[in-house]
Amino acid sequence: MSAYLITSVSVVGGPPTDLLIRDGVVAEVGAGLSAPDATVIDGTGLVALPGLVDLHTHLREPGREDAETVESGSRAAAMGGYTAVCAMANTSPVADTAGVVEQVWRLGREAGLVDVQPIGAVTVGLAGERLAELGAMADSAARVRIFSDDGHCVADPLLMRRALEYVKAFDGIIAQHAEEPRLTEGAQMHEGEVSTRLGLIGWPAVAEEAIIARDVLLTEHVGSRLHVCHVSTAGSVEVLRQAKTRGVRVTAEVTPHHLLLTDERAESYDPVFKVNPPLRTAADIAALRAALADGVIDVIATDHAPHAMEDKECEWAYARPGMLGLETALSIALDVLGPEWDLIAERMSRTPARIAGLTGHGVDPAPGVPANLTLIDPSARRTIEPAELASRSRNTPYARMTLPGRIVATFLRGEPTVLDGKAIK
Repeated sequence: MSAYLITSVSVVGGPPTDLLIRDGVVAEVGAGLSAPDATVIDGTGLVALPGLVDLHTHLREPGREDAETVESGSRAAAMGGYTAVCAMANTSPVADTAGVVEQVWRLGREAGLVDVQPIGAVTVGLAGERLAELGAMADSAARVRIFSDDGHCVADPLLMRRALEYVKAFDGIIAQHAEEPRLTEGAQMHEGEVSTRLGLIGWPAVAEEAIIARDVLLTEHVGSRLHVCHVSTAGSVEVLRQAKTRGVRVTAEVTPHHLLLTDERAESYDPVFKVNPPLRTAADIAALRAALADGVIDVIATDHAPHAMEDKECEWAYARPGMLGLETALSIALDVLGPEWDLIAERMSRTPARIAGLTGHGVDPAPGVPANLTLIDPSARRTIEPAELASRSRNTPYARMTLPGRIVATFLRGEPTVLDGKAIK
């Protein structure tokens, strides 16, 4: 295997030091290291973080390879500084059997750019009527531990209870898309002043908050593990805060776009800003940022949702919800949180790796640990050009925005997937 010597780099915001990567691991850390056989990377001004881990990625394969493939999504992830992603189940066919999750897992291994960990569906076909083969997926080669019908809520409380009970046997997690469907029929955006002004049917905050409250109680009753996807409202934050105070085993994520963009973006009627859950208000953003800082929200997850051109470049009412996120998430985190490197590492690497059970990921660079890491230049600024993204799709809400930070390199088990800001494969 190759050897790399990264000189004068700041590890998670610490003082400059050298990192020697050899045989897939961080071999040495210290000042003045020497390795004649190693490729030298000048890390002056760069920050080394543990490789980022995304708990919420849509890779679209199988079924919608026109929007994304496991390979193209993996490349986008590597370009964003990620070394592992969890692939959501809403593919075609749905990842509700051992065969489909193993297919996604093997495609990830073949691409070799990031570790792809499939998430299995909770219910057959995401239909919310009967449980999928949770045990078979858990016992498969993919070793599925997180299950989600993301894109659909597990609305039936009895079915949700049974799912929580089932996965408790192997310490699995149910990741819920919190949306009471009867309250969001025909919804086009956040319910509030802007939706009233635009004449669009609103998606009320209570539709999210009611499901989270219900599921927290079910999780507490069963003694299982719940993860709440893409939290978007201030009310949800308070439900989660109370649950954590009681010791309920619940974790939660927030997306970059819910930390930055408000529902006022819908005034343009540009479908790139249509997402589920919808963009909320400035007050919600403030509550989400505070919750992220104090740990009520555990993770930044991208909800990377690529769509083919015909599914986005159409009238708002007919556009599919979703935005790209993998290649811009770290920049948004830096913009929102500032250079709080330990907090960024905690929310984007350590904690998501721990939740997903991804051994070898989410570990700060230190002697003997797997060399899964990313190098970022925090002083750089870049303008997002959709045509230059690695994803097959172009539905980024940050087009032509100038964002802080640039990924210089990403390493997966000691081998570079990105060098000098360019993908290796």
